[in-house]
Amino acid sequence: MEIWALVMFAVLFLLLLTGFPVAFTLGAVALAFGSIFLGLGFFDLLPLRIWGIMTNFTLLAVPLFVFMGVILEKSGIAEALLETMGSLFGRVRGGLAISVVVVGALLAATTGVVGASVVTLAVIALPAMLKHGYAPTLAGGTIAASGTLGQIIPPSIILILLGDVIGVPVGQLFMGAAVPGMMLVVAYILYISYVAWQHPEHAPAITPDLNDNAHLAMKVIKSLVPPLVLILAVLGSIFFGVASPTESAAVGALGSMILAALHGKLTLTSLNQALQQTTRCTSMIFLILIGATAFGLVFVGMGGDNLIFEIFSALPGGKWTFLLLSMLLIFLLGFFLDFIEICFIVVPIIAPISIHLGLDPLWFAILIALNLQTSFLTPPFGFSLFYLKASAPTLKLQAIYKGIVPFITIQIVILGLIIAFPKITLWLPNLMQ
Repeated sequence: MEIWALVMFAVLFLLLLTGFPVAFTLGAVALAFGSIFLGLGFFDLLPLRIWGIMTNFTLLAVPLFVFMGVILEKSGIAEALLETMGSLFGRVRGGLAISVVVVGALLAATTGVVGASVVTLAVIALPAMLKHGYAPTLAGGTIAASGTLGQIIPPSIILILLGDVIGVPVGQLFMGAAVPGMMLVVAYILYISYVAWQHPEHAPAITPDLNDNAHLAMKVIKSLVPPLVLILAVLGSIFFGVASPTESAAVGALGSMILAALHGKLTLTSLNQALQQTTRCTSMIFLILIGATAFGLVFVGMGGDNLIFEIFSALPGGKWTFLLLSMLLIFLLGFFLDFIEICFIVVPIIAPISIHLGLDPLWFAILIALNLQTSFLTPPFGFSLFYLKASAPTLKLQAIYKGIVPFITIQIVILGLIIAFPKITLWLPNLMQ
């Protein structure tokens, strides 16, 4: 029966590649294999599992953070930030690309919605970058990579989901991911600076007259202070123990509405659209979660988890071999599967093994989140690449693929540093405690 559990996993993977809806594929495969090998009575356990999901207080943060991101997307904050940062860094070689990275980090810490960030950066920043002579590869790669920072910089949806799946406090996950996220931002800026130094024609400085603004300092204050206050309200309340992640998500949702109102963008129409987008996104996540719960229930019932544990335990090298293989597996699956699918299908299988082998669950969760970030950039199914191509039809797909290679390499290097030096991730959560 344990072998048939692996067959069930293979069947699921093949069906996902054919394009069937994820939630229904998970449920159908679980129902088929469970009925054959365990009997229909086994599914009496499923309603209790689903009830546990629907009453999970931590998961309530998901729709709140999604709503916060959608509202901020419509508020015009990104446009103001990009204009101000372009004026601030424009005189420097590669300054526009550096501005995109900085704004991408700020959007990640406020919206956390990768698709919205990539599309916003592509629509606003890409035309200006190409107009001023930036290499299409550098411009496309910078926008795609900067837009995915919302995967690792809190408040990130994937961190909330991983915290629930692995059983790690979401507040500690947020704090643990902050330093790796900032490391990625610095690494991106250093790479852009290097390219601008080696190949000035690929990342030229823009002409001084475009930056001549007597009120630049005031523009910086007006565009930077509101999102920074929101970030402090959301993450600061968690760090200092004032609020739980779910409560801070409610604060963020309210704060995003206030910022949108200050920009004159909070209307009944925009609010209605934001609520609809939030409902659709949240429904998709929870449907996949319910399907994954049914799949995991059958997989464990058939003994698949024991077989996986025996296989990994028999490998030489102990926990380090397991760690490298699990990271390699997640990286390769990221070429074909969405991060939510990997989170709900693969992570519940490998997470108990990591805990049994003595790996810190918080550290392991951050490694997974950082690894999953590459799934947005790796072809053929990198969603950031799709978002960028859809927003910039004139940008060739070959240029996008070539441009993201250095950024994927940077992410792998940072992942290696976090593996080699776990304290990079753990010191801030320890300070928080």
